[in-house]
Amino acid sequence: MFKIYHTDIETGKTSEINEFKKGSWVNVVNPSPEEIANICENLNIQPDFIHYSLDIEEKARVDQEEDDSTILFIVDSPIVEKNEDSVIYSTIPLGMIVVRDDFFVTVSLRKNKIIENFEKGKVKNFATYKKSRFILQILFSNSSYFLNYLKQINKESEIAESKLKDSLKNQELLKMLSLQKSLVYFTTALKSNEVVMERTMKGKFIKLYDEDEDLLEDAIIENKQAMEMSTIYSDILNGTMDAYASLISNNLNGVMKFLTSITIVLAVPTMLSSFWGMNVGLPFQHSPFGFFIMITISLLLTLLVTWWLKKKDMLD
Repeated sequence: MFKIYHTDIETGKTSEINEFKKGSWVNVVNPSPEEIANICENLNIQPDFIHYSLDIEEKARVDQEEDDSTILFIVDSPIVEKNEDSVIYSTIPLGMIVVRDDFFVTVSLRKNKIIENFEKGKVKNFATYKKSRFILQILFSNSSYFLNYLKQINKESEIAESKLKDSLKNQELLKMLSLQKSLVYFTTALKSNEVVMERTMKGKFIKLYDEDEDLLEDAIIENKQAMEMSTIYSDILNGTMDAYASLISNNLNGVMKFLTSITIVLAVPTMLSSFWGMNVGLPFQHSPFGFFIMITISLLLTLLVTWWLKKKDMLD
């Protein structure tokens, strides 16, 4: 689907309209082939620019037509996907197309909070005809959302770690593994977005005014801060996972050592009873107290072996 928004120059009010009007913003979300054809025909742009933005594997980059009339910006945008029993943090491409001086188009596979904030009028000094400012506002909001999601990831990892201290469960370990993968996705996306911002800063693709440069610098700072946080959290989580892996291995070794010691202790009376169960002449076989003597010997030997294993820290 797609929606068209236009900001009135006199009133500064942004509203949804039903026609492709110069200076408007076209927000495209998971469009059908017919909708793509309709947009391309009315805006006179290449369908590839929309298809690139809908490719889940597309990396952040800047592209433009040979005549420089249409410019495509693609950045990685953070999203949250909820499953039945977990929350997954990932990224999807967000395309921004500057169509000459006439239109601005945003393209994504699914709805995201960044674009919704513009649709709901939550962004200050927003106007559909200020295309350069619009791009920078999206870049700044995108970096801010990365920071917010990184803080959530950090909180969830702390909760999982506190649960692991009480009980080593597979569910919590899998949760930490999922968060670790999310941090890898975020770090990769932030590095790609930084390249796009740095290229935009050079002013080769869009004209930047003084206020725009300040906003872009703020977006770059936010992106670098998010990148540093992502790297730090990833290192901490990697260290935590390695520590718990060693802890699990150590606990397993302790259990195996204890079970081996118990097996040795139980083998002593079993071995003695096996000897006296043979059909050959043996000591105490004719004594009326032979059974009690063998029980006593078995008990003494078992205690002796237990003491020796205890001394060697095999029963701890």
